[in-house]
Amino acid sequence: MTCVNRAWDGRTEGRGRGVARWRRVTAARYAPGVARWRRVTAARYAPVVAGALPALFALVEAVVRARGTPLPYVFRSGVPGGPLGPGGFVPPAGGVVVPGLLGLATTLPVALLWTQPAVAAVVVSAATLLSLTAFQTLTVAGAGAQLIAGYRLGRHGSPGLAVGLAVPFPVLALAGTAGGETRLLTLLLASLAPAAALAGIARRARQEAAETAAARRIAADTLLEHTARGERARIARELHDVVAHHISMVAVQAETARLATPGMPAAGAERLSAIGDTARAALTEMRRLLGVLREDAQTGAAGPAERRPQPGLSLAELNELLDGSRDASGTGTRLILRGSPVTLDPGVELAAYRIVQEALTNARRHAPGAAVDVELHYTGDTLRLLVRDNGPGPPASPATGHGLSGMRERAAAVGGELRTGPAAGGGFLVEARLPGTRERAA
Repeated sequence: MTCVNRAWDGRTEGRGRGVARWRRVTAARYAPGVARWRRVTAARYAPVVAGALPALFALVEAVVRARGTPLPYVFRSGVPGGPLGPGGFVPPAGGVVVPGLLGLATTLPVALLWTQPAVAAVVVSAATLLSLTAFQTLTVAGAGAQLIAGYRLGRHGSPGLAVGLAVPFPVLALAGTAGGETRLLTLLLASLAPAAALAGIARRARQEAAETAAARRIAADTLLEHTARGERARIARELHDVVAHHISMVAVQAETARLATPGMPAAGAERLSAIGDTARAALTEMRRLLGVLREDAQTGAAGPAERRPQPGLSLAELNELLDGSRDASGTGTRLILRGSPVTLDPGVELAAYRIVQEALTNARRHAPGAAVDVELHYTGDTLRLLVRDNGPGPPASPATGHGLSGMRERAAAVGGELRTGPAAGGGFLVEARLPGTRERAA
């Protein structure tokens, strides 16, 4: 049974490949003709030609039919007793004018199908119905114009109106009032007019479905790109704030141990110096990687993935962070609390923690040996966060890293703001205002 299923699947797959190959061949064969036809229909003179050619055929057909139709009163060249016309009958002027006008009325409005399909279809249908009911006549060109108008209206106009204009023709065919060639044309219109309208509606629905599918693909691709950009920015920020922080602590601790340990052998000091150099090289390589990750993220807004908090990191762990920074740098680091502490959103707590972490890393890097004060000021619905050091202040040249921009992004992601600059009395200041809540901390 398994072999039979595999054989059936193989035949089905082979047929599928054959159908796909046939579609490619036919598309390549008929593509030039389709492109040529689209260029012709898009030309400026196309509507005029589309209306003039059927009108000419209809007029010729009406005249030929009128001259070959016996009349109850024979006029010999318009004068009694004059010579007979072709076939022995010469119709009066009205016998040619009325069919000719009807032929023009059923064909000339085709020129308006490009700009006003509803008006053109209504005029053609009204003229066709008048010709069939009142005069029992219709030209082949008029019948073709009716089919073209129904299809065009169904594709580019109102589908309901296209179907409504095709309904009277089956009714006329069932009534059976016409005879001869007119009867045949009535039967053709009864079967083909609704089919033409429905074909136009189906073509329109197919085109709209294709456009909708294309729009959905574009939206999905845009959403995917936006999400990927946001995720890259989030990864870059986490790498910068977490991994870079710990690597910088390794570098600082290695340098501090080498200088603070008396009587250390030269080999040990050399090893510690190598550890510091390796850590700084790792930081340099990480900055290059972060530049690649953040390259695309600079052009778009932060995505939803960036706002997800990392569980377990909050301001409750701030004392451990400050103790680790104090031990690594060997300098004074204080935590100052103002106001009554409140419970913050986890995303806000994470943002505040990361901002303090990055500010401490920058202080160790750019102001080694400087004391740092971290102040949390709870003021109602706002948390005011300040990180101040007593170092030399902002660098003379603008910073090329991503630390300050990462802190600003974190503050903006939770609805806050951040500013940096020289502190009053010297040093460098990082100040962030983050949203809080009125719920008091337990």
